[in-house]
Amino acid sequence: MELAKSFDPHAIEAHWYPFWESRGCFKATFDASRPSFSIQLPPPNVTGTLHMGHAFQQTLMDVLARWHRMRGENVLWQPGTDHAGIATQMVVERQLEQEGFSRRDLGRERFVERVWAWKEQSGSTITRQMRRLGASCDWSREYFTMDEARSRAVAEVFVRLHEEGLIYRGKRLVNWDPVLHTAVSDLEVESREENGSLWHLRYPLDEGTESLVVATTRPETMLGDTAVAVHPEDRRYHHLIGRMVRLPLADRLIPVIADEYVDREFGTGCVKITPAHDFNDYQVGARHGLPMVNIFTLEASLNDNAPPAYRGLDRFEARRRVLADLEKAGLVESVKPHKLMQPRSQRSDAVVEPMLSDQWFVKMEGMARAGLDAVGAGRTRFVPDMWATVYNQWLENIQDWCISRQLWWGHQIPAWYAPDGTPFVGRSFEEAAAKAKAAGHALSPDSRDPDVLDTWFSSAFVPFSTLGWPDEAQVARERPFYLPSSVLITGFDIIFFWVARMIMTTLHFTGEVPFRDVFINAIVRDAEGQKMSKSKGNTIDPLDVIDGIALQDLLAKSTQGLMLPAHRQAAEKRIRRDYPEGIASYGADALRFTFAALSTHGRTLNFDLKRCEGYRSFCNKLWNATRFVLMNCEGQDTGLDASAPATLSLVDRWIVSRLQRAEGDVARGLEEYRFDTAARALYEFVWDEYCDWYVEAAKVQLQSADETVQRGTRRTLIRVLEATLRLAHPIIPFITEELWQKVAPLAGATGETVMLARWPRPEPAKVDEAAEAAVATLKELTDAARNLRAEMNLAPSQRVPCYLQADAAVAVHLPYLRALARLSEATVVASLPDAQAPVAVTGAGKLMLHVEVDKAAERERLAKEAARLDGEIAKSDAKLGNASFVERAPAAVVEQEKQRLADNRAKLEEVRAQLARLG
Repeated sequence: MELAKSFDPHAIEAHWYPFWESRGCFKATFDASRPSFSIQLPPPNVTGTLHMGHAFQQTLMDVLARWHRMRGENVLWQPGTDHAGIATQMVVERQLEQEGFSRRDLGRERFVERVWAWKEQSGSTITRQMRRLGASCDWSREYFTMDEARSRAVAEVFVRLHEEGLIYRGKRLVNWDPVLHTAVSDLEVESREENGSLWHLRYPLDEGTESLVVATTRPETMLGDTAVAVHPEDRRYHHLIGRMVRLPLADRLIPVIADEYVDREFGTGCVKITPAHDFNDYQVGARHGLPMVNIFTLEASLNDNAPPAYRGLDRFEARRRVLADLEKAGLVESVKPHKLMQPRSQRSDAVVEPMLSDQWFVKMEGMARAGLDAVGAGRTRFVPDMWATVYNQWLENIQDWCISRQLWWGHQIPAWYAPDGTPFVGRSFEEAAAKAKAAGHALSPDSRDPDVLDTWFSSAFVPFSTLGWPDEAQVARERPFYLPSSVLITGFDIIFFWVARMIMTTLHFTGEVPFRDVFINAIVRDAEGQKMSKSKGNTIDPLDVIDGIALQDLLAKSTQGLMLPAHRQAAEKRIRRDYPEGIASYGADALRFTFAALSTHGRTLNFDLKRCEGYRSFCNKLWNATRFVLMNCEGQDTGLDASAPATLSLVDRWIVSRLQRAEGDVARGLEEYRFDTAARALYEFVWDEYCDWYVEAAKVQLQSADETVQRGTRRTLIRVLEATLRLAHPIIPFITEELWQKVAPLAGATGETVMLARWPRPEPAKVDEAAEAAVATLKELTDAARNLRAEMNLAPSQRVPCYLQADAAVAVHLPYLRALARLSEATVVASLPDAQAPVAVTGAGKLMLHVEVDKAAERERLAKEAARLDGEIAKSDAKLGNASFVERAPAAVVEQEKQRLADNRAKLEEVRAQLARLG
């Protein structure tokens, strides 16, 4: 079938992805004779849709997976989705609110059924979108973190850790979200700088007239104070240590204690201690054996531990009431504006309340030490390596992990309580009941702990649960191939949430690290380097880049859900500025190439649609070059018969040589996770060398009367193109598959798909430095002639003669030079004619276009060239005059600079001679 005249990415994408998936091209293999490569997909939330960060990350993963498959390796790209406890529960609760009732109206069982129904209906959205991008995951192994296999693994891990004494239940201070009514981890709390106030309050001593003045940003918590602390070396308060103060409004006596936690220089040097509602105060309280007075309900209203006047008040209303009463009592010394770091829940945006609560914890010290040792010993490597420092700092300061959440959606904790409150843990109720019976207790099935496990608990052991654990037989089959996996590609924001916990749990349960490398990818920002935010109007849906979207549709989509008019207006203004005609359709390959080309080892990348335009042009260029090759090779002799003579020209040998170097550069970039250098090497070879130079030179050779030259040209055209399509496939899979299907038979390549074709490996014997040097000369001559044409404003159709004062060996280039520089003829001469015509000086000699010139314009051109050469000579003189450069730079670099200086001086001499001839 003839190749279409123009590249239509949508038709190609719609055809080839189902082709690959239906033929099992993505499935993991288990061939013991081959090396293995595996990679875990960071499981996106089941609530999610594909955003630019996902698309970027998944492009890099897919590039590696496709590359390793083509290298003949066993490959497992393990996909899965996360049940996302809080996020998913919030989505369904909002749906219920719109219907006029709450989850409590449904009850737990029916609510969980409702969430499962929503998951089945909407949960596969993101994996469908991943397919649009070309993700070659093994979908037959797709997991969900609450599926049957993962649920069994979760129970097994919980029970084993509990039996080892590493999981325990205790009353600790936790971050409490009073909107979601659940504990949240430190990592789920975002501290934001906000405007607040700093109040100085008087606490009267129980005897005499003295008072201590304490500073606080949360005066309502004073009702839970159990001490006032001063620094033990603060002489101002030595005489008061051990005395009692009367807590205002609460009419309780609390002690004055000494603790080094107090900063003598901050405020008055006196600090109120509220152990049940501040993490630092909790530590002070524990050291001094202070009572822990919890004054808040789970909704953050004041409970019965507060004085009667404040019970039932919301915490912020209580603040206003407490301050008013303190003012009346004359106990507010001062109030000042104060910038404070306000802890807010990432999920609900509520101000987090430190709350004493009974929770389940995992002891982390021993596992953290093992995790530190594994990275320190190089068993797991971070790329870039600076992220290892971040990982180490967190593990060195780790706290026990609170794993219980007060939610309904998630893995319910496998613990049941005896009537006296003693918990019994088991893989099932029967197992827990047996343990209870042995301890003299009876359990009821209804006594199960209502809490669920932190979402990150179940995702922490997907490296081995996805290999069948705890089914030892399956693990024994699959672990030798895919544990540890080869690399994890993820963002720095989940180094703590996920990466560290996978390392710790996988080491604990298997003795192995979960992955050899952790590549921390950049965070995607907009073209101006700003964080993408819907309220700014600078977010981009990757599917809109692939498919295109009209302006009105983009405006409606981008402002949907923005409640504040100011946000809607700002978003619309930005969208109209950046995308006045909407977003054009670029296709998946152009988007993927853009991501690869932007993937440096930096912390951020700025995504610019202009880059997508450039890589869409690249795809068009490759398409058109292939059309030319097919038109000249289909039905022709392409050298498949090895016995037929074929002559390979200097240019043929050059492009084959450059292909070897490109193959090496692309592979080296991928090996080092330098996707940008791999993409650049591919781009430069395809666009600059194959399309712009070789294809144009091949047009000359195809006009040769020598059939062996034509055969050699067609063979080179088709074979280099076929290898190039294989080389490009991991980055741009759709277009390369479409083209390879047409090209492969003409190159003698076999196979059902380029996806499983052999990865092109460089052959050093085919590197031809002589041919490369010769074509470099041809390029220099061609560029010189083209520059002269441009400077003389010659029309493309105007062909003029050219004279070359150069070595006779240059004659081999003349047929190409005539075609590439649009010359009527090109002749090598002993000396240039004595004519007032433009002359260029090259490394190979002098080149003259024989055309009448405007002397004034030519003098101006030569003067500019002389100035440029003067500048280059000055730079070289400065370098070579720098003793540090001459002593420290490699000898070859110094010699190269000397040669550059000599060449430029010779060119300058010739330019000045030409100026002299012009008078």
